[in-house]
Amino acid sequence: MIPSARRATAEAIASAVAAERAGMVASLIRLTGDWDLAEDCVQDAVEKALVHWPQEGMMPRSPVAWLTTVARNRALDVLRRRQTERAKLQQRAILDEIGAGGVQPLDAPDDRLRLIFTCCHPALALESRVALTLKTVAGLSTGQIARAFLVSEPTMSQRLLRTKQKISHAAIPYRVPPDELLAERTGGVLAVLYLIFNAGYGQPEDHLAVEALRLARLLVDLMPGEDEARGLLALVTLQMARRATRFDSHGELVPMEEQDRSRWDAGLIEEGRRQLRRAGRSGRVPGTYRLQAQIAACHATAATAAVTDWGTIVGLYDALLAVQPSPVIALNRAIAVGFRDGYQAGLRELDALDDTVLDGYYLLPAARADLLRRLGRGDEARQAYLAALRLAPEGQPEQRLLQRRLTELGPGRSAPAG
Repeated sequence: MIPSARRATAEAIASAVAAERAGMVASLIRLTGDWDLAEDCVQDAVEKALVHWPQEGMMPRSPVAWLTTVARNRALDVLRRRQTERAKLQQRAILDEIGAGGVQPLDAPDDRLRLIFTCCHPALALESRVALTLKTVAGLSTGQIARAFLVSEPTMSQRLLRTKQKISHAAIPYRVPPDELLAERTGGVLAVLYLIFNAGYGQPEDHLAVEALRLARLLVDLMPGEDEARGLLALVTLQMARRATRFDSHGELVPMEEQDRSRWDAGLIEEGRRQLRRAGRSGRVPGTYRLQAQIAACHATAATAAVTDWGTIVGLYDALLAVQPSPVIALNRAIAVGFRDGYQAGLRELDALDDTVLDGYYLLPAARADLLRRLGRGDEARQAYLAALRLAPEGQPEQRLLQRRLTELGPGRSAPAG
């Protein structure tokens, strides 16, 4: 096969796996109850496709059916070798489904929902929920997840193993929660996806944010009546619309007001606005994700930073504080007040915040430094930037941005505080 055709085949396999992997894994977990077996068999099917499809010179008519059949056959082979009572029951479950005509994953939407809700079960630690979702639903390798969360691959491997063991030992059910628990549990799923997005969005290599976008779209497809899921999808798409401009060619963070808005992704902005409109049709009071998405939409649709509708943004932060009281939201509201009513008004709002609650949070002195810089109070701004630098995450883009701002101020009239 010529190289261009081989690339096309590889891309087709990647596309099929990205779209259907979660359904295939979820189906095998439902049939066997064995998470590792399900993941290994789907991966084995993908590897076989990478070998056989280029050799045969064509894609099968239904790539998903081909992959699913190979994965199930591989599972049967493994189970036959085990020769245990449990393995025989697992074999029977697969054979019964094949006998019923199940070539593609049966009831795939429900299977995927079962998988997502089990990965995000509240009995699991939050870090475990995130890692398991990335591994099992998104299909990231253990090494990729470990690098994203700055731990060694063996450490992440052990974390995933303990999580799967807890699911088994604690008999966590592999199901969509009953109606009386669905709203609460859906909130937990959204929180995991939001955490994944935030973990990736602050980095030049934002593959975790890309996965969060894909998972948010999947959840909306599976739960079209959940307006907060649409709110999260809107928030992620509106934020991701700016991804091409958030970092410069050297990997340095570019503040929003300095970004080239002509390079923002108009398609993602429209997708986010469309999701917000559809969520609004429910008539329900907006929750945290819808409100955050509305704030993001105000920024995304402003032609320039100077014409941003700060009045609406402050009102949305007021609504957000009513739904979810938080010192970080209060800090963001204070910054918005500074742009609506003047930088001095913003400083007064910052001064009114409880410093003890935000103690150690670098964005409080960073926000104060920014407003002082805009007011021309260089020495005070310098001291605030130094305070923010001491608290900022070491070696991260945010810390380097603070250092650039401090350098731009030049030397002060007095020695900086130690």
